[in-house]
Amino acid sequence: MTADMSDKAALRSQLLAARARLTSHDVESAGELLARGARELAELADASTVAAYVSVGREPGTRALLDALRARGTRVLLPVLLPDNDLDWAAYEGAERLAKAGRGLLEPTGPRLGPEAVCAADAVLLPGLAVDGRGMRLGRGGGSYDRVLARLARAGADPALVVLLYADEVVARVPEEPHDHPVHAVVTPDGVRRFERL
Repeated sequence: MTADMSDKAALRSQLLAARARLTSHDVESAGELLARGARELAELADASTVAAYVSVGREPGTRALLDALRARGTRVLLPVLLPDNDLDWAAYEGAERLAKAGRGLLEPTGPRLGPEAVCAADAVLLPGLAVDGRGMRLGRGGGSYDRVLARLARAGADPALVVLLYADEVVARVPEEPHDHPVHAVVTPDGVRRFERL
């Protein structure tokens, strides 16, 4: 294991421990603020298609945002985890059309659109545990979104990349590896921060 990988593992453990201490009220309150901040984000307001995800557990909440995007006519794509950890996509058709899947995830029950469907998105909401001042994102380490970002790059797609986090998850530095890509913006309950596109 390289130093950066070991540093990432240590930071992940620390951040997941902090999330575990959050109450349901903390998570719900943050979710409402995140939805409001994200709805006002130009990158999402102007998007006809947004690739997003359904938050689970103590992740910063996405449910209110998914419903708000759908209500204003935005096409929302949600991931479906494949056996090899890659992601397929399906349209979000409301909370009642989500089903429990492996690893405690909620996935859409509609037709699968294929892994390349994400390339049509104008904005992609990425799950994460932290982001730093350069826009480098720390994910959970499963590699699913690394594949998504590589797929977007291969296709020449350039959607806005946005991560939703708690305020204390904007950190001084995220250890990076060659395959890591920076995001363009982070939304926290305290507001929005944008990063220069490289």
